[in-house]
Amino acid sequence: MALSGGGFEVKSFLFRCARMSSSPLVSRKGRHQQRYDNQRRLVAGCIPYKLNIEDDTQSDDLLDRVEVLMITSPGRNDLIFPKGGWETDETAGEAACREALEEAGVRGILNDTVLGVWEFRSKSTQDTCSVEGVCRGYMFALEVTEELECYPEKDSHQRQWVHVAEAYKRCRYDWMREALNSFKNLLTGKPVSTVPELSESSGFWIAKPNAIALC
Repeated sequence: MALSGGGFEVKSFLFRCARMSSSPLVSRKGRHQQRYDNQRRLVAGCIPYKLNIEDDTQSDDLLDRVEVLMITSPGRNDLIFPKGGWETDETAGEAACREALEEAGVRGILNDTVLGVWEFRSKSTQDTCSVEGVCRGYMFALEVTEELECYPEKDSHQRQWVHVAEAYKRCRYDWMREALNSFKNLLTGKPVSTVPELSESSGFWIAKPNAIALC
């Protein structure tokens, strides 16, 4: 399924998350395959979205009818997008799809255009200045085609579908709002800021099994 409306059609969806369909619905544990680059933990995530065909606003603006999926985290009132560690046996896109399944219980079609790359600190190192605890996150857009009732991290992450305008208000961090800007550009056919080319070669990354950063 590709979004269409107002003359716009998404044609660049190249990666489907069907590989996850036969995998056990359990979250990956541990950091033994975690990717690092210059001590920065590499993570991948996505903005899951859908077109609300029953929207009663009757707006001709595509973005008025798009909803994005955000998730809660324990002890917080704001919302986040699913993301997590990018491991050595998967591409960044596969990692983003896996995290969407584990944390939000959704599968879909991933656009291979990277929305951007952002650096941010893990929760446990917010007040430090060292490189330790810094994460580098690659974000994608995921058109949701399946929403599961049960998923591995349901007890930790509850789902909320919100309109794009509301998502801006609920974002925990500025980098998430910047990712939403890139997401809007992608859906409306505007240029998405260029990002460094992704290298999928595990030899490029520094394996660091004992890292303690939590993102």
